[in-house]
Amino acid sequence: MTVRFGLLGAGRIGKVHAKAIASNPKAKLVAVADAMADAASALATQYGAETRSIDAIESAADIDAVIICTPTDTHADLIERFARAGKAIFCEKPIHLDVERVKSCLRVVDETGATLMVGFNRRFDPHFQAVRAAIDAGQIGTVEMVTIISRDPGAPPVDYIKRSGGIFRDMTIHDFDMARFLLGEEIETVSAQASVLVDPAIGTAGDYDSVSVMLSTASGKHATISNSRRATYGYDQRIEVHGSKGSVAAENQRPVSIEIANASGYTRPPLHDFFMTRYTEAYAREISSFIDFVESKSPATPSGTDGLIALALADAALKSAQEGRAVKVSEITGPLADKSVFRGR
Repeated sequence: MTVRFGLLGAGRIGKVHAKAIASNPKAKLVAVADAMADAASALATQYGAETRSIDAIESAADIDAVIICTPTDTHADLIERFARAGKAIFCEKPIHLDVERVKSCLRVVDETGATLMVGFNRRFDPHFQAVRAAIDAGQIGTVEMVTIISRDPGAPPVDYIKRSGGIFRDMTIHDFDMARFLLGEEIETVSAQASVLVDPAIGTAGDYDSVSVMLSTASGKHATISNSRRATYGYDQRIEVHGSKGSVAAENQRPVSIEIANASGYTRPPLHDFFMTRYTEAYAREISSFIDFVESKSPATPSGTDGLIALALADAALKSAQEGRAVKVSEITGPLADKSVFRGR
């Protein structure tokens, strides 16, 4: 079976997914839609696809699945449209910036029986997957503490900051998902500190650029996250998991993994410059996994529920930073009368 894709959004992340589709023999990019006609045309031409409107992709008989890479405030509406149209859906995080809107969107997904996968690509990174495999194999015993360091080489434009939902929903959200992936337990309490240390304009826009977060589970396990919008030495992506019998870590990756030793000392090449190159294989594996879910018609993971929980953690972190106190995740989610939306880790 070849899964035929429609790509919604021809920007930076859309180009990453187009490349991943083109590299997979079980996938075909059929159509690209974007509000910027030139961007859609250029990407479609590059990969032998057509440019079509979102309406045309929605009704197309020759498209099985869509990848949503449009602005965040369009995600929930598009998910609902394509769920009702019978298409499988891959959506970049977050589903929406409002927890209640995400819940209502997921109800539509459940009602239609649509396949929905949320784009937390780091779960598919081979190095991070090897860490999870070591945990599952019992090599470090019971997980006790997780440390996640994620620092961008530079801050995005302030115009992007203003519509991103803030650092917790835009950047740390990946680390919230990774913390759940590695802890293996749901997080109950969030404590966060946040500052503006990189660019005063980010603070003026109502956001932070430097944050530290502590996540705690009911059993006492915890994860620490360090985020910065500035790392002069490259794209800093490291994790360590400490357990009852040892620890396992994934170090920073480089385009070329060599070390030179001479009279000047030991030197290594610089880190990857950003996510497009650091996570190339992760994106390819992510799309491959989505194709498998589409073919098998089995529930996709990361699921819409995973997206909902990560957003709730982001909101709890923001509340903690603003109010200077630890925040229970239940303060964000409310009483979980519908516990079905909080299944899975």
